Amino acid sequence: QVQLVESGGGLVQAGGSLRLSCDTGRALTRYTMGWFRQAPGKEREFVAAISWSGGRTYYADSVKGRFTISRDNAKNTVYLQMSSLKPEDTAVYYCAADFFGRSPKSKDDYVYWGQGTQVTVSS
Repeated sequence: QVQLVESGGGLVQAGGSLRLSCDTGRALTRYTMGWFRQAPGKEREFVAAISWSGGRTYYADSVKGRFTISRDNAKNTVYLQMSSLKPEDTAVYYCAADFFGRSPKSKDDYVYWGQGTQVTVSS
């Protein structure tokens, strides 16, 4: 059983930074890993993804240039560094794992999900 555990969320002022971590608990070195977010009343949306080797990264247009996804396979951890945060970034952020990596921006392809961590950006 794969359990993904997110951490690092919290309350931050606009313009600030946060780093989210996702502990996969076991080696998921062949999985594409992604971050998604869901704001109240909205659908869960893609934020960023990274290939199993870390060689390819993908970002939503809304976060490009502000967020950076990375992974440390030796530590079984995926990170999302978030900078220049905006109030519209407020959401629950989820880590997810996709074995095939064919459509890294599609939430339907991800088979394992964490419980989420709340990020709140105040104006």
